[in-house]
Formats: sequence, C-alpha cells, structure tokens
Amino acid sequence: MLNPQRRDVIVGIDAGTSLIKTVAFTRDGKQLAESSLPNTYVTLPGGRVEQDMARTWTDTVAALRGLAALVPELATRVTAIAVTGQGDGTWLIDDGGGPVAPALLWLDSRSAEIVDDIRASERNIALHRRTGSGLNACQQGPQLAWLQTHAPQTLSRAATAFHCKDWLYFNLTGERATDPSEATFSCGEFHKRRFDAETARLIGISDCMRLFPEVVDGVTTTHPLSATAAEEAGLPVDVPVTLGYVDVICNALGAGLYDPAPDVGCTIIGSTGMHMRLASSAGAVTLNAEATGYTMPFPVPCHYAQMQSNMAATLNIDWLLDLARDLLAAEGVARTRADMIRRLDDRVLEAKPGELLFHPFISDAGERGPFVAHEACAQFLGLRSRHGYWDLMRAVIEGLAFAARDCYAAMGSLPRDVRITGGAARSRALGVILSAALDCNVRVCSRGEAGAAGAAMIAAVATGLYSNMTDCAEDWVRPYLNEPQAPDAALAARYAKMFPAYLDARLASHPVWKQLAALRAGAGHV
Repeated sequence: MLNPQRRDVIVGIDAGTSLIKTVAFTRDGKQLAESSLPNTYVTLPGGRVEQDMARTWTDTVAALRGLAALVPELATRVTAIAVTGQGDGTWLIDDGGGPVAPALLWLDSRSAEIVDDIRASERNIALHRRTGSGLNACQQGPQLAWLQTHAPQTLSRAATAFHCKDWLYFNLTGERATDPSEATFSCGEFHKRRFDAETARLIGISDCMRLFPEVVDGVTTTHPLSATAAEEAGLPVDVPVTLGYVDVICNALGAGLYDPAPDVGCTIIGSTGMHMRLASSAGAVTLNAEATGYTMPFPVPCHYAQMQSNMAATLNIDWLLDLARDLLAAEGVARTRADMIRRLDDRVLEAKPGELLFHPFISDAGERGPFVAHEACAQFLGLRSRHGYWDLMRAVIEGLAFAARDCYAAMGSLPRDVRITGGAARSRALGVILSAALDCNVRVCSRGEAGAAGAAMIAAVATGLYSNMTDCAEDWVRPYLNEPQAPDAALAARYAKMFPAYLDARLASHPVWKQLAALRAGAGHV
C-alpha cells in the first residue's frame, strides 16, 4: 500500500511530435525533473507520415523509468499520472488491443483531396457550424475517409480509433477513451462536447462511428494504473491516471490562457504559430467566414478555446538564419544557428521598423490559418537596394506578428493580454514587436514544460488536490508569468497602419500562388 503522506509528486507525460517527455511536479506545481526521448516517425511518398505505435509506448516507458532515476523514491511518492500528446492523426487498434497499422500523424496529408472536395461543397459550412473547426487533412475524420476508400482491410481489422495520448492512456489503464477536445474537432459537435453522427455523415464516415471510443473528461474522471503498466514503468499499481486534453489545450492551460480576467489570449511560437482565445460559453464562440481554425472544449466547465494556427513560425527565422550560415560556410566560416541567434534581438531592434512587408508562409504545406491555401508562399514586399540582412530579419519577425494579428482577428476582437510560450518566447525582439502589432500587453510564460504542466493540473483537480481550476492556476501558473510588457505606442500606431497592407497583399496573392504552383508542377513533368 502507498503511504498517502508520501504521495507528493504528479507525473505529466507529453508525447509530442519531436520529443516524448515525462515531467515530475510537486503538488503546487514546482518542476522537480524531466526525462525525454526523441520521438520517431517516417515520411513516405504520397504525403504519408507514420509512427510505430508499439515503439511510442516503449519509448514512453523508457522516459518514465528515466524520470524515476532522477526523482528519489518516485515509486512511493507519485500521487497521480497525467498524459497528453500530439493532436489529430489516427491510431487504430484491434479487439485485442494491438495496433492494426502504423499511426497516421497530423503531418500526414494523404487525405488532402478529400478535404478539398468537402471544402468546395455545401457540406463545409454545415461541418464548420457543428465542429467549430475547419476541416484539414491532418484530422482523424478525413484520414478515416481515406482509409475507408484506399485501405478498407485496415479498417475492417480495427476496433477503436485513438489519438496519440489515447493510445498511451489505453496502455496505462486498459481503458478505450478519448477526451472532449479531440472528440469534438475530429468528428463531433462542439456544443455537446462529444462525437456526432451527423458530422460523421457529412465527412462520409458514418460506418466508422463504431470506432470512436468513450469520451472521458479527465477533470472529473480517472482510471487506475494497470498491473501490467505498473510493472513495465516501475510504478505502483492503482495510481490514478488522468487522460489530459490534447497537447495544445494543455499547453494553453499551463501557459496561462485560463484567467478570470477577460480578453486573454495565448500564443505558442514554435515551428508553427498557435494563437488562442478563451470563450466562456459556446455562445461566445466566434466562427469565421472562411471556416478555418479550431474550437475545442477547455478543461473548465462551459469554457472553450478557439484557435487559429499559421503553419510556419520559427521556420521562417531558421530559413533566413540558414541563408547567412550557408554564405559564411562557402567562405570557410562555420556558424551554428545558436551562434547567429545570440545577437539577433539587438540587431533586429536596431533596424528601422515597418520598412518591408513579409508573409511568413514558408512551409511546403502552404497555410491553414486563418485561411487555407496549400499553394501559399512566403514573400517580401517593398524591397529597395538600401535594405540589408537585418531589415529582412526584422520584416520576418514583423510578418510573424502580423500573422498572429490575422489569426486573432478571425476569432473576434484582439486580446488585451497575451501570454506567450514556445521556443521563440524568450526573444526580446519578438515580444516587443508582437506586443505592438497586437496593441496589447504581452506576458512570457517562463515555465519550460507547459504542456506536461497543463495535463498535471487536470490531474490535480481530478484527484481533489484542488477544488477547481482557478485555485490550481493561482499556484501552477501565476508565479511563472513574467511582468506584463506594454506595447510601444508609436510602434503600435505604425503597425496599425501597416496591417491593412499586409492583409490586402495576401488576399491579392492567391492567384499568383496558384500560377506558381502550376508552373512548378509542370516543370516537374519535363
């Protein structure tokens, strides 16, 4: 038996696209240790991106054992385990609980034609009104539609359709379940916070309804760690396990999106840019005319997170840094990205603001928020011979800030306070420019593992350590939010005049992008 007095550690699991992390927290949210392993997936022809499901569980077990080596007596101290992970995708298991095929990841685009057909039809608006989310090839619904047509034998062997965290929860507890957030945007109805038969019909996957598991809200429900999982992970049997919401929701929760103050936003600046606002009811959700973005139940009663995501954020910065590195390398000078980044903030802030416009659509996948255009390309506008490298870099960061404004505008009014997290959140230049472009206060979340923390917060409420999420956030989030950075008034005025030009230019560029895509496709057949 576990001694309740010794149970003072919550373990959060965050199985992301890049890393599988396990993090130990005290009951009041202090991080004790973190253990991680690189995640592994394969990219195949035809837009396929797949992941070995058995290895994902094996790597998670290894990360848990690695955490136990770092936290003294973890096995006797753990009071709860919470799991979150990369969203979207399709992870299929059979009646016996074994994988029937490699998982399709959110990066997988094989269902793009199905999505394009639906988005061009009258079904698209009906779907958007039900799910509150724009249809995208990364989602489980279209991926099941593709499998239904191209791999029916795979579906015939499947008994349950999971997402990544659901597969791990199944291995931890033996329970077939998903959470309200992934159920809703995959094939659900956001007002009801569950799967929906009419949504399945609109996508064309009514026969797949049998695959959807029970929807379990981790805020109110836990299941015990199974004997098999306990033995593998070296943890005690019957520890409560919480199924967290999808990773972006847990990141938002851990970074401070939930706040009693109104008009709070949260921006995650990583490889992609994710921009979120909190709606206090289903009626407060704002759906945009282009039928894009996501609406997800939030782990607080009646609340929803609305999201718009631009495909490429720091990828644009990395691209421009690598151009300089390649030029230096050609002259025999070796520099890493870290070397180049050290003085980036100073150089960017010394450059004159608003000299150029940049559309940060550098991803080969085009753009998905707040508009969908697979052909979208990055572009500079306004170049003159006087402009130098740091003018370009400043324009890139300003472009990321304008993309954030574009995304927030699609969800309603601009927030008055934005919390930022992710790899680029530490950039002083980004903070200054983002604050001015949104004309709002910016607060950096200094917590390193916001996703695992958000999942652990859900477990803390579920197991009664806190009676509600407000009290939990007071301990787990507020101490990790830096002081608000107010916008520079003159810079905000400059950017307010520039943003309409940014928007007009991206709207005017759609036919050009299509022409360029057609030319590239034609060149590929020569």
